Amino acid sequence: MPDEEVSGRKYRSVLPFTAVPAEVRLLRRTAAVQLGRWGLSDGVEEAELVVTELATNVIKHVGDGTSATLVLEWDGDRLRVEIHDKSQAVPSLSAACCDDECGRGLHLLAAVAADWGTALTAAGKSVWCEITVGAGGTCRRMARAAQALRNYSTEAVPALEGRLRETVLKESAVELIADLLHWTAAGGFDPDDILDQAQLRFDAEPGAAA
Repeated sequence: MPDEEVSGRKYRSVLPFTAVPAEVRLLRRTAAVQLGRWGLSDGVEEAELVVTELATNVIKHVGDGTSATLVLEWDGDRLRVEIHDKSQAVPSLSAACCDDECGRGLHLLAAVAADWGTALTAAGKSVWCEITVGAGGTCRRMARAAQALRNYSTEAVPALEGRLRETVLKESAVELIADLLHWTAAGGFDPDDILDQAQLRFDAEPGAAA
């Protein structure tokens, strides 16, 4: 069971876990349940993505079976997701290669999070991401998509006009979706199932294209 604290309108939950693939799936579900207990529905999808990516990075870069801790903090319009481990090796977005799986994961985290970073601790380090919560669903999705596409577009895109700009943005969107499918497959999910669920959710939400 998570160690939970509530102070005023600030919520905090601490969940120790063992970094193995089966535990990561359970951790993701446990985090979603915890956010639901707090009455937070906005931002849960992003939180699950962040939890999965950070916990998976512990397995890959610290070691399978490592003891780690997930900390969730909700305060106002920010949800903070932290994972603490015993390694002091700090990940770097600038050093990550976009062509490898780890690089894609870090860039996706940077796209989803309002802010993220690392901090050395007495026992090792923490890697944290902050997610903005409280915005309307469709507007929030469009804002997230626009932010993510900035990592896939060239610096010249804002200066382009007309059909050329549309072509470049479309190609960037395709690259982003392809990377997400690579990430889901690497996590043991069925990409076709993910696409079907995304289409159903898109069709069911207000503002979906006719």
